[in-house]
Amino acid sequence: MPETTEPRYDVIAIGNAVVDVIASCEEELITELQLNRGGMTLIDEARAEELYEAMPPAHELSGGSAANTLAGLATLGLQCAFIGQVADDQLGKVFRHDMRATGIDFDTPARDGEPATGRVLIFVTPDGERTMNTFLGAGQFLPAAALDEDLIASGAILYLEGYLWDPEEPRRAMRRAIEVARAAGRKIAFTASESFVIDRHGDDFRAMIEEGIIDILFVNESELATLTGEEDFEAGLAAVADKVPVLVATRSEKGAVAIAHGERAEVAAVPVIRVVDTTGAGDQFAAGFLSGYAKGEPLTRCLKRGAICASEVISHYGPRPEADMLKLMEERL
Repeated sequence: MPETTEPRYDVIAIGNAVVDVIASCEEELITELQLNRGGMTLIDEARAEELYEAMPPAHELSGGSAANTLAGLATLGLQCAFIGQVADDQLGKVFRHDMRATGIDFDTPARDGEPATGRVLIFVTPDGERTMNTFLGAGQFLPAAALDEDLIASGAILYLEGYLWDPEEPRRAMRRAIEVARAAGRKIAFTASESFVIDRHGDDFRAMIEEGIIDILFVNESELATLTGEEDFEAGLAAVADKVPVLVATRSEKGAVAIAHGERAEVAAVPVIRVVDTTGAGDQFAAGFLSGYAKGEPLTRCLKRGAICASEVISHYGPRPEADMLKLMEERL
């Protein structure tokens, strides 16, 4: 369908609808439970129950990578909508309430029956590193039939979460969403999410890059290496930069690089007094960057926005902003 109207939304995202359960723990517990320290592991419902029982007292907050990014964008004043699958259960109701309370439109119908709404059990060690264990639950059964295609066509940017590429049903839904968005002349933004996703679906991602389907690609340093096969960061950038209009690569405390249409920009990480929890750092960096990109701001300023958002979220528990982000941008930009 050709683009005939101005977009109603700045960003529409498709992603996992999950609730984060976050607890501080000592290194010994990571070893005892045989967790993949610093990584993300997909688990079944039985393992989720086992880990939940072993967790110290925890914070429970709505999460999901793309949903977290939308929450950041909404706090920065952008108009957003979310597409994701929850079950008709208590966690599903909590997730829907949290999204709407943040100002995000979320109308995907809940799914009856099992499995339950997804959750991520996050163990945070004293250095702020987070070890994530994800039970996707209902989220992995998002069908293409649940897509509101008019909604997708009404967003200037369609933002897709790599984590959700793993299950077959939502992968088909996202492929259809890409077709709808591209037919409407919209931009496609894609976050790789985690190296293990690239290990499993890298051929898909590389094909989309080669075909020019992805307009904005977000990766971190390790994901870039997995995607390109280049251990050297600069070599990895060079392997992708001329194939996507906008490439954004984050490097934790080493800052971030963006290359857009041949222009390169870099920013340092914004210092924080204490790193409490790195959960959501990449999600909020994407929110900050997109908040500038959607307004046509210069590349360096988009990166600075991302760095400010990432620094805010790692200073407290949880993957979503707690500060007045508009005020924070005024003070730090």
